[in-house]
Amino acid sequence: MLLPVNTPPAVANALGYLQHHLQELTEHQNASEHVINNTLVGLTAQIQQLTQLMTGPAPAPTVAPPPVTMSPPPVNPPSLVPSALTKQRTRPKLPSPPDFSGERTSGRAFLNSYTLYLCLAPEQFSCNEEKIFWTLAFFKDGRAARWSENLFRQEADTGIFPIQSWADFKQQFRSQFFLVNAEADTVNALEGSTYYQGNRTVDDYLDSFLTLVSDAGYTNPQTLVVKFRRGLRTNIQSQIATMPFGRPADTDLEAWYAAAWRINQAWLTNEAFQSTLRSTTTAPTYSTLPRSTPLSMFRLP
Repeated sequence: MLLPVNTPPAVANALGYLQHHLQELTEHQNASEHVINNTLVGLTAQIQQLTQLMTGPAPAPTVAPPPVTMSPPPVNPPSLVPSALTKQRTRPKLPSPPDFSGERTSGRAFLNSYTLYLCLAPEQFSCNEEKIFWTLAFFKDGRAARWSENLFRQEADTGIFPIQSWADFKQQFRSQFFLVNAEADTVNALEGSTYYQGNRTVDDYLDSFLTLVSDAGYTNPQTLVVKFRRGLRTNIQSQIATMPFGRPADTDLEAWYAAAWRINQAWLTNEAFQSTLRSTTTAPTYSTLPRSTPLSMFRLP
């Protein structure tokens, strides 16, 4: 602020002091307004945050993270698709078939046992040659050993084993080791009396009878009943034939067998009962008689 030239110094000093003090007040006011404005801005921001918290959705509760556990390795479910392991399923251990010496009476049983073994364990043999050689390994003596030796001698001479298939082996085995005219022999046995029951039980008689009629090729039901009835013990077949009720038909072998079995069991039960009575019945015992009186005491007068 410019003062006139003739202004007294005291007035000029007072005006200068007042001007300086006014400037300080103005600066102080500006600083206070800045602080107030900043404070208002901060308060306004806080009010807005509080308003949002009060009107907005409730905050989700803080959930502690689950504890980390070691899970076992996943187990794959069994596959329905056959694999190399499933194909090699565990089988019960099969006993080795018996040795064979070449008797014709046991030839059929031997071939049946070996055929059954091959059917139950086919994975053990990759070809027919292995089946044949494995079977020949049990031909250890007698006619069977000589027949096996002859086969290998032919292979040594020709370089080719004479039997190439399992079907051919079975056919040659039948011709070498089955009974000759077995059917005719069996028919002759059934036409005779050697197959009769005799002292055997009905079960034993039936087993041998069924084997005979199978070998003979009998299939007619009436013929089977006639042969079975003829071979039964006389008392058993008579009781069945004269049954007033429930007599089996002459074409029903099963009914005849069942009736014969019941009668035979009743007879055995009665025999056991009678033997018990005989063992418990003892001969009568007599008490010791007093010493006889001397005849001299009865002298006639």
